[in-house]
Parts: sequence; structure tokens; C-alpha cells
Amino acid sequence: MPDTGFFGHPKGLAVLFFTEAWERFSYYGMRAILLYYMYERVADGGLGIPRATASSLIAVYGAAVYLAAIAGGWMSDRLLGPWRGTLYGGVLIMCGHLCLAVPAGAPALYASMVCIVAGTGLLKPNVSTSVGNLYGPDDSRRDAGFSLYYMGISVGAVLAPLVVGTLGQRYDYHLGFGVAAVGMAVGLLVYVRGRRHLGVADLRPANPLRRADLRRGPVVGAAAALVALTAAIAVLTARDLLTPDLIVDLISVLAVALPVVLFTHMLRSPRTTARERAGVRAYLPLFVAAVFFWLIQEQGASVLAQYADQSTDLDALGFRIPSSWFQSTGSFVLICLTPFAAALWMRLGPRQPGAPTKFGLGLVLAGLSYALLIHPALQSGPSNPLWLFASFTVVTVGEILLSPIGLSVTTSLAPAAFGGRTMGLWLASNAAAQGISAQLVRLYDRQHAAQYFAAIGGVSAALGLLLLATSPALTRRVSATRGPA
Repeated sequence: MPDTGFFGHPKGLAVLFFTEAWERFSYYGMRAILLYYMYERVADGGLGIPRATASSLIAVYGAAVYLAAIAGGWMSDRLLGPWRGTLYGGVLIMCGHLCLAVPAGAPALYASMVCIVAGTGLLKPNVSTSVGNLYGPDDSRRDAGFSLYYMGISVGAVLAPLVVGTLGQRYDYHLGFGVAAVGMAVGLLVYVRGRRHLGVADLRPANPLRRADLRRGPVVGAAAALVALTAAIAVLTARDLLTPDLIVDLISVLAVALPVVLFTHMLRSPRTTARERAGVRAYLPLFVAAVFFWLIQEQGASVLAQYADQSTDLDALGFRIPSSWFQSTGSFVLICLTPFAAALWMRLGPRQPGAPTKFGLGLVLAGLSYALLIHPALQSGPSNPLWLFASFTVVTVGEILLSPIGLSVTTSLAPAAFGGRTMGLWLASNAAAQGISAQLVRLYDRQHAAQYFAAIGGVSAALGLLLLATSPALTRRVSATRGPA
């Protein structure tokens, strides 16, 4: 008899729901104030980094966080298993927030980035893989379960800017970062106490690394690449050549290149069956669509954060709105609408639209969210905050259609030997998007905001319409490769 202890879903979903809620509270709380902390004057408690550089660093920081998910997925598959990967990742994230809580300037910022990048790279693919392990391949509750899990992300993300943002902007940035660390600690406590409700598959790696594997090309090549990268960083640092702009450019290139490498490896691996290989090919257009969606959605922490701070009338509603509060809008919309989406998918069952259709609609809505800002950006003077709230709302409706469905289709199309790495690949779609965004945000300024929104929004909407036009054929390909061989 199936486990239905959490709103018709396995009890383990509740554990992962609240673990992710607290982890996202810590991450989105930190992210809500990080840009402002970076470019605020030193005299006002910030670091005094130029705005354009700070925006690019925010984007590549996000890219590195999700790029690290590829390595985290590999460590889960070959060494740790999902349980330990999630646990160790959470500990590293907490340490990263504690670094920011200390008023130690730029060194503490860079140390926190290293910890949070490594920790999120371990946690994100593994906790999502654990959700997939709660369901059988033909369980019709899968998409609805991921939608509920995604609402857990939203619960933490909606509270974070309101709590951490208010403390950081109105009192002290380091106090806000300290509260983010406490949030991650609570998430770890929930996860450890709920271990018995998770699947047995979470306790061991899906494809354990054997002694003979250490002599094979991919492992040797990865080790050599890591050594070469470490040596290059050491040389550049010693010669004072490792500038923020160079870091941005290097991570942008890696963010786009590594997903290509991973796709190629999975398609060529003898561990991938013919049916799984067809599934990976069917997954590729969805991955590209996700990249363009996240390109817009993730600019909420860079471009739209600047727009909120510089171009929005923060006193229009009768009180001073902290600019970080706008980043709660999307999460609030997710909490309100996700249960309806989950109920709709369960009610429709096999009659629901396929993943390509949902992706296409989500991408069109992302484009429209930027189109909404063209008119206020053309006006002289600060714009009404309702325009920005509306933009965040529209892109979030698109996120409901795309992101939880992307998690679901990724776990169902993942080759058996690449479960964690395929989830890392899904998260790397976000990394690729932010790697590209790190270059694009340099083009944004207050004077040309309307042109910026029109260009990026128009391209995204056009690609969404193209995906909708081809969705019947692509849906047939996805359906043919899902489920057991």
C-alpha cells in the first residue's frame, strides 16, 4: 500500500519540504541583501564595490552555486549517496553564512562564497533526487509531489527577504547574514530527525566508485583538470591578475561549457542504454528552454534589484518599502498558486499537458514579465512599485509551469547510472543562464532600461512560442522514453 501520510504523498516529502524551506530561507535571505551589501559605501556598512561589477558578481555567484551541482551530483552517485551529500552540503552552507555574519570585509565575502557554492552544489541535486526516490517511475503523484516540494522552497523564500532583508537594510547587514545561518541550522535539524522517513536508496551511492575506476580516463581527466585549475588560480593570484572581471568571464565560460560536456558524456557512456539515450536527447530542448527562462527569472537579484533600488518609488504605498522586499513577491505567488497547480495536475492525470507545453508557456510568460516593465522604464521619474510587483508575479506563474515540472521530468528521464548528475545538469541550466546573464547585466543602466527589457523579453517570448509549436512531437518523444525500460 503506498505511503500517503503527507497530503496524499509519502511522509518523507514532509521532511524534504521543511528541510528545503529552511535552506531556501538562508539562501534567499542572504541573496536579498548581498547586492546592496556589495555596492553600499563602506561608511554605510557595505564593501563599496562598483554597481556593474557587483551585479556581474551576483550573477556568476549564482552560476557557480548551480554549476557546483554537477560535481555534487557526481559525488552523490559515486561516493556519498543523497543522504550524506545533503547533510554535508547543509553544514557548508551554514558555515558560509557565518562567514558573512562576521564584519571582516572582502575576505569574509569570498570565503562565504566558496563555502556556499560547495555546500549548495552538494545539497541541491541530492535533496531533489531524494524527492524522486519517494515515487515509483509510474506513480501519477510524481509531478504533484514535486509541486508541493517546490512550495516548500517558496515558504522559505517568501519569508527570507522580509526578515533578513529588513534586518540587513535597516539595522546591520551582518545581523541579517547571521539570521540566515540560523535558518540553515534549523533545516539541518529537521533533516536529521526525519531520516527514517526517507528512502533506502538515499543511504548509498547509485553507482559506487570502484578502485578500477580511479585509473579510467574520465576520473583521471577530472583530477588533472582540478589540479590545473588550482595551479592557474594560484599563479593568477600571485601576479595580482585574478580580478573580479576575470573571475566573471571564467565562470561564464565554465557555466556554458560544462553542461555541454556532461550531455556529451551521458550520450556516449556505455552505461546509458539506447532508451535512456533517447530520453537525454528529448530532454535537451527542455534544458535550452530552461536556460532562457532562468536568464530572466534570476535577474531578480541583479537587474530588478537595481531597478527596485534606483528606479522605483519606494514611498508610493504610504511607507518606505525596503527594496529587498520585492524579492518576496515571486515566492508569495508560488505559495498561493502552487497547491492549485498540484491539484490540477492530479485531477487531469494522464490528460494533463506534456512537459514541453508547460515549458513553452512558462518561457512566454517570462518574456511578458519583462515586457511589462518597458512602459514604466520609458517614463521620467521613479515608477509605481506595482509595475515591479506585476513583473515578479507574471514570471512566477511561468516558474510554476516550468520549474517543478523540470525537476520531475529530469528524475524520470535520468539514466540509471547518472541520477544525481542528471539532477545536477538540471540545476546547471540555471548556472548557464546566470553565466550568460553575468555578461548581459553589464549592458543594463537606468537610461536604457526599456531597451534592455524589450530585447531580452522579446527573445524569450519568441523561443517560448517556438517550443509551443513543436510541443506535440516533443511530448511524444518524452512520453516514449519515460518509465522503466
